[in-house]
Amino acid sequence: NRACPYYLSRSLKQQADIIFMPYNYLLDSKSRKSHNLDLKGTVVILDEAHNVEKLCEESSSFDLTPYDLASAMDAINVVLEEQAKVVQQNEINAEFNMELATSGLNMELEDIAKIKKILLQLESAIDAVELPANGNGVTKEGSYIFDLFAEAQITLQTKSSLLESLEQILQFLSGRTGIFVNTSGLHKVSDIIQTVFSMDPPEGVTTGFLPRQAISKYYKVHIHVDNGNQKKKQRTDLWNSSSSKRQGKTLSYWCFSPGYSMHELVRQGVRTIILTSGTLSPLSSFTMEMQIPFPVCLENPHVIEKHQLWVGIIPKGPDGTVLTSTYERRFSEDYLSSLGKTIGNLVRVVPHGLLVFFPSYPVMEKSLEYWREHDFAKRIEEVKPMFVEPRNKGSFSEVIDAYYDKVACPKSNGAAFLAVCRGKASEGLDFADINGRGVIITGLPFPPRMEPRVVLKMQFLDEMRKSGAGGQYLSGREWYSQQASRAVNQAIGRVIRHRQDYGAIFLCDHRFTTCDVRGKLPSWVRPYVNVYDNFGHAVRGVSLFFRVAQETVSCPPGHAGSLSESSAAPSTSSEQALSLQKAKNLDDHVPSLKRKRKGNVWVLTDAPFLNGDGAPSLCVEYEQEFVSPRRKCVGLLDALERSEKSSEDAEEETDLQGEEKAHRLSTLSLQYEKRLTDEQKGGRKKIKLVSNTVSEPAEPKKARATFYIATVKDTLSQQNYELFSKALQQYKKTDDFHAMLSQMSSLFVEDEKKHVLLRGTSRGFFFRPQHKKQFDEACCNLTGLGCGYKPEHSLPREEREILAKRMGESLSQQKNTFSKASCAQLNPGLHLNQGGSHLTTGLSSAGQNASAAPRKEAEKAPGSRREHHQALRTAYLSDVQRALDKSSYSQFYEALLAYKKTDNYDAMVSVIAALTTERPQDFHLLQRFYMFVRPHHKEQFRELCKGLTG
Repeated sequence: NRACPYYLSRSLKQQADIIFMPYNYLLDSKSRKSHNLDLKGTVVILDEAHNVEKLCEESSSFDLTPYDLASAMDAINVVLEEQAKVVQQNEINAEFNMELATSGLNMELEDIAKIKKILLQLESAIDAVELPANGNGVTKEGSYIFDLFAEAQITLQTKSSLLESLEQILQFLSGRTGIFVNTSGLHKVSDIIQTVFSMDPPEGVTTGFLPRQAISKYYKVHIHVDNGNQKKKQRTDLWNSSSSKRQGKTLSYWCFSPGYSMHELVRQGVRTIILTSGTLSPLSSFTMEMQIPFPVCLENPHVIEKHQLWVGIIPKGPDGTVLTSTYERRFSEDYLSSLGKTIGNLVRVVPHGLLVFFPSYPVMEKSLEYWREHDFAKRIEEVKPMFVEPRNKGSFSEVIDAYYDKVACPKSNGAAFLAVCRGKASEGLDFADINGRGVIITGLPFPPRMEPRVVLKMQFLDEMRKSGAGGQYLSGREWYSQQASRAVNQAIGRVIRHRQDYGAIFLCDHRFTTCDVRGKLPSWVRPYVNVYDNFGHAVRGVSLFFRVAQETVSCPPGHAGSLSESSAAPSTSSEQALSLQKAKNLDDHVPSLKRKRKGNVWVLTDAPFLNGDGAPSLCVEYEQEFVSPRRKCVGLLDALERSEKSSEDAEEETDLQGEEKAHRLSTLSLQYEKRLTDEQKGGRKKIKLVSNTVSEPAEPKKARATFYIATVKDTLSQQNYELFSKALQQYKKTDDFHAMLSQMSSLFVEDEKKHVLLRGTSRGFFFRPQHKKQFDEACCNLTGLGCGYKPEHSLPREEREILAKRMGESLSQQKNTFSKASCAQLNPGLHLNQGGSHLTTGLSSAGQNASAAPRKEAEKAPGSRREHHQALRTAYLSDVQRALDKSSYSQFYEALLAYKKTDNYDAMVSVIAALTTERPQDFHLLQRFYMFVRPHHKEQFRELCKGLTG
């Protein structure tokens, strides 16, 4: 179709619920009127709101150059000439009674001439302002604009007729055929008149309203010599009263209060205004600038974990020179040389893409020039090619695409992209993953200190504070500092773009060490900032960071996600979930928690999770995975209500019921063997654990699993229960024990009342035989109690049956041996009549039970040593758990288990060293880790400790 998208969207917006538009459509009063936007009762959401302050000021400001006035008058000349021709033609036609000609413009020639006269008078009024000889221009109060415009007969009373005439002329020029006429000057004049007289009288007020009193306090008028490249065109008509030899002047009307535009937006009757951005920090100063109340202020942490971000302040370069890009030192050879050495070292340790941000284009260009002359650029490009952000936005896409291609090339070491703060790269581009693993900030990008607009803004803020506005306004110095911090925050936000990203931030300016500057960094960065007075320590720290990050973050999504989500999960569950004991107390009050007893299993009578959420099917999946094809598995989940403080023996007896009891007591081996035979025939027998205790018949596995799942769901929050279910399903698919352990520990370890649920995952049907031993060790370290593991639990079902059968035969043979040995050991001739010792002191040939006590003592010594070593390891792990936070300890434990399984020393030591060297008080943990290192790695580990801790 041939529908115009612009006009089609304008018609469709009347029925739309959500309308997307640029900022200026909302903030600029002229745009609101031209697009007929009705904001009454609407919800306005301004995304990327860190730009709102600047746009609010710019939408209410203007700069009128000599070229704008010249262009406007040239357009008026065209209209005058054409309209004069029409008038002359009509005079001739009237004499001969011919039809009158029309131009399409319904204006008298005199009215058009008046508009040109107004423009000439405005130009003369501006040129008449005397400027100082130093060329700095002159500044006047905001109300001066009304006096200046009044000299050109532009007032509140003539505004409407003047704007209407300009609109007719613009429409005439846009619809005429022939040579194109530049109408930008006329558009500019029309916009300027609307800006100066933007405030309409309040409803019901017809006289006595003076806009100069209402808004002039927010403005300053600045007139200075025009330094633009566009020169004023010479005009040869009789109306030209200006001298072409004299340089023109620019009239600037600057608004210095973003709150003025925001108040105008509120006056439109909007219901809610929501400002959102990743870099609004610091919020306090931002809200003061906006000058409207914000009842709700929310500043969230980042979605990443601690191990995904490294932040270092580097106040000195490798040569010890202080890094500072102040105005006095930014072009000194010492600074440029030290900065070149700093970047040359950092490109070697940061993988893939590296971003380097400079305060301004002149600083970046001067730095590159110096580095090329002194071979610093050559050394950097030997590691990473440098791509430089161009001033011309037209070639930017070509440069950034080349950078992306170089980073993605598998044969390269990545690339470095050099850009400026507040540039296109720092504001709008996404350097996710390998495109931005590190960002270097080379200085604080303060606005140009001597620029008139910056000077006047600071003066305006200081005046407003002194005038009684008080704490409602920032001071000039606070605003100046805030502008630099905002630009830095926007630049460093390029490096972390999603929850599985990671990267390093280098703040290479000694001014970042001050509390004031650090306090303006984003809240998600501040907790991780470290100051490295020694450059070598910074390089070592970031090297370890990337080694750890590549191991822990650059992994399959399921594994990475388990770590990053686990830290937030426990806090939610601890607040919302109920312990098992509390749930019992609520049974009579909450229908969905009511239970009835079936045998010795409590079943929820009205549990929604038994229908529709997949819990039973989850159990069935695991049942199908674990059941041997030859016979049905009969594992029991121990009673979850059993006391946590029962003795180890009693717990062992209850935990090892059913098929996991083959080797608990030799006196039960025959009963176990007989039970296996009966079960294989399809029968079911009761097993005696103690002489006067009889166990209940084994529960169907699905019922036990369902009960366990139901209990977990009652205990955990909905979010954490979903994590639990996903972990089980992922374990079934991938057999990844470490990912499963990480997720389960994050859900159940923090609350002691949930430890029984952690151990319950292994006792019946969730962990596979080859993982039961590892899980028992993990339970012991995490909760202080194991889950009743025995060596035969790691055996397949068939091997356990053979083992039980052999134990039965061994027991029978042992009984016969014992009886024969007893007969041989008694000598009636010696012992009964002579009263000597009645047992032989030597070992009999038939049995070796005579010296059982000495043998037990001999066996006890190595056992005691093992217990001692186990106690040392347990104490060490407890110390580690106290020293590290939960997420870090999870990484530590996973690395230890992986090392035990794979013997990968490099992967293990990168994680352990990074976690135990973050704080000097934790160095002893690295040294004590020696007990876990295998013999063939001990020498390497000793050298590492010597290098890292001395």
